[in-house]
Amino acid sequence: MDYKQMTAPCGLDCFNCPMYEARTNEKLRQIIAQNMNLPEEKAKCEGCRNENGTIDFLGMREPCSVYRCISSKGLDFCGECEAFPCDRLHPYADKANLVPHNTKVFNLCLIRKMGLEKWAQDKAKSVKDTYFKGSFKL
Repeated sequence: MDYKQMTAPCGLDCFNCPMYEARTNEKLRQIIAQNMNLPEEKAKCEGCRNENGTIDFLGMREPCSVYRCISSKGLDFCGECEAFPCDRLHPYADKANLVPHNTKVFNLCLIRKMGLEKWAQDKAKSVKDTYFKGSFKL
């Protein structure tokens, strides 16, 4: 698998996202379309890098600020930048229960520490599962 192509520059793991899986899973695409009130052809995502930083089902017409920044610096991931972490990766609470964006910095740190392949194969899914299903621990 080309994990670099399937991981957004901000650290989101497209390969573990239902919208990405819906590209090739028609039944899942139908369920997503119904649940999100989207036309079936928009109930999927090709991944950040494949869509040049825009996400069609979100109605994005221009690349997000992270994608533009990384592209201008010639980097693959934010974690490679001397300014990491910056406010482009700041976590937000609204819609935290719906979107995994608050996992970005943690994922980028793990990619830096473990390497992309090992993170993708051994850790990315558990990060997402913990975020959505785990209990808060101090």
